[in-house]
Amino acid sequence: MGAITDVPGIRVGHVQKSDDGWLTGVTVVLPPPGTVGSVEVQGGGPATHETDALDPTTLVSTVHAIVLTGGSAYGLASAGGAQRWCEEHGRGFPVPGGVVPIVPAAAIFDLGRGGDFKARPTPDMGYAATAAAAAEQDGHDVGRGNVGAGTGALIGRRQFKGGAGTASIALDNGVIVGALAIVNALGLPFGFEKPDHHDADAPLNTTLVVVATNAVLDVAECKRTASASHAGIARALNPSHTLADGDTVFCLATGAVHLDRSDEAARQLSLITLQSAAADVVRLAILDGVASAQAVSTPAGDYGAYGGEMR
Repeated sequence: MGAITDVPGIRVGHVQKSDDGWLTGVTVVLPPPGTVGSVEVQGGGPATHETDALDPTTLVSTVHAIVLTGGSAYGLASAGGAQRWCEEHGRGFPVPGGVVPIVPAAAIFDLGRGGDFKARPTPDMGYAATAAAAAEQDGHDVGRGNVGAGTGALIGRRQFKGGAGTASIALDNGVIVGALAIVNALGLPFGFEKPDHHDADAPLNTTLVVVATNAVLDVAECKRTASASHAGIARALNPSHTLADGDTVFCLATGAVHLDRSDEAARQLSLITLQSAAADVVRLAILDGVASAQAVSTPAGDYGAYGGEMR
């Protein structure tokens, strides 16, 4: 199925804790310098940081890191650690006296799943995940399942394990589209056997996605690609984009491969083809995350929604 790191220059780092009351983590996507990005939030219950900075009408077009984290709104503090790493390495928007790294973030709800409600991602975990991403080689394997931000992820009203998944698609014109998903959804994959019972007190869910491509896109085109990619969430999970989900898709474009823009018809066809592939690869990444988690775990009800080590 490939991985988001099939897009040259994209690196992923995971950090997690799963003992002494912890069951959560952080995932950082570290793109190469000059990467353009945007975001589309369509879930009704998002926990996000710096997403406004990615609007096409704002000053900055480049993204220096993206943080996906557990811990709900508390976990967004981990973005500060990623920002600190970027500053130390000169990655950021130049300003007098230094740089300001643009590090948007989004979080899933996993509070208390390891037993301690206050055991949630910290700035130091964000820093460590960024450093782990930077230490990887180009094209590296990406951890799947219950790693990083997917460590405490559950799906289907906490009845089954969710997790981190990834996939990629290569188009005939040399464009590569990859996705990384953290699946902590209210819904379940189509065809997934629904449990006979559900946890009525489990309304807080989210699917987080980073789509990356080596194509040359501007910020508005990244925004449209992120929007189109939400179709992949809807194709993979039923239901999706509910009031109780914080479904968020980031899009990154590294700018290595030019699309055919020889005329308006060619431009439209190039973008439609890329955006269609983005939706497909998001669906695959979500299914990969669920399958990877199920391969090493049992339904959440078998060990309790809040305690114990994952199997």
